[in-house]
Amino acid sequence: MKKADLDLYTDYLLSTFGAATATGLSAMVDGDVSHDQITRFLSAQEYTSKDLWHQVKSTVRSIERDDGVLIFDDTIQEKAWTDESELMCWHFDHCSGRTVRGINLLNALYFCNGTSIPVAFELVKKSIQYSDLASRKLKRKSDKTKNEMMREMVQTCIHNTLKFRFVLMDSWFSSEENFDFITGKGRHFIAALKDNRLLALSEEDRKNKRFTRVDELIFSEQTPVRGWLKGYAKEVLVVRQVFKNKDDSTGILHLVCSDLTCDYDAITTTYKKRWQVEVFHKSLKSNANLAKSPTRTLRTQSNHVFMAIYATFKLECLSITNKLNPFALCRKLLINASRTAYAQLQLFRAAA
Repeated sequence: MKKADLDLYTDYLLSTFGAATATGLSAMVDGDVSHDQITRFLSAQEYTSKDLWHQVKSTVRSIERDDGVLIFDDTIQEKAWTDESELMCWHFDHCSGRTVRGINLLNALYFCNGTSIPVAFELVKKSIQYSDLASRKLKRKSDKTKNEMMREMVQTCIHNTLKFRFVLMDSWFSSEENFDFITGKGRHFIAALKDNRLLALSEEDRKNKRFTRVDELIFSEQTPVRGWLKGYAKEVLVVRQVFKNKDDSTGILHLVCSDLTCDYDAITTTYKKRWQVEVFHKSLKSNANLAKSPTRTLRTQSNHVFMAIYATFKLECLSITNKLNPFALCRKLLINASRTAYAQLQLFRAAA
């Protein structure tokens, strides 16, 4: 990987406000780099999670602590008008409640000491095509589930000696297999639970298969309940968090924690850090031009995603140095670009 080309392309993603094209980048640097050179850079090799780790490793080492958290979540970048492929295909978007065509990306975000750093990622590629018997339509599926990807990413982070205590995840990843895997690696988890998950409140209840839905449990205020999730052999803590939504409606969140030494405040405060991955995804889409590349091949599309992730990391580093959040920093770039364009317009008028 040519570091100069990597920095040029990712800086371009952060500073352009239109489509991110090789021609546009070449024009930005007055032709000092040709658009063919940028195209060759994007297609020369496939950039993976391993390449990302090599780029962020030194920064991670400077801020990591044993109480860091590893956050997992996926996001979908809709690309409705791009040709379908194993990468650019149909996914169900839980945010919008509909199936959309685009890129499905799973990220591992490390959060420690107030800093968010992407340390691993996987693109969901649906390489297997099959005929759905009910609808008689040709569909796609991946040869690996997102839960399998998540476990592999946890293993990679442990192999990289990343320091973290908890893995944070939403209900999509709250499977017994994931729980066993995480605790088997000497780490703990805090995860959201669906309301219909079943819990036994004593060892005797578990043996006699007397389980209660978590949304039907009686909780003392801000007190964890100890018990056994159905299908999971180890004792856990479950808490119920009641909160107000923006529309003044009441929301309820059930959380499960494998660390029996935690209290209500420790569980809810730690899980609140999971919101950092939502901020990361928003910055990835809004500030790093994830959706604005007209790349057509599988490799260049995948590599553009890698570049956008790395650009978002660079923006996070800049925001810390300049004591501005990433969105405020990009707003300053936009204002300065507008001022430059306005000044140039006045020069054109004066010369007319």
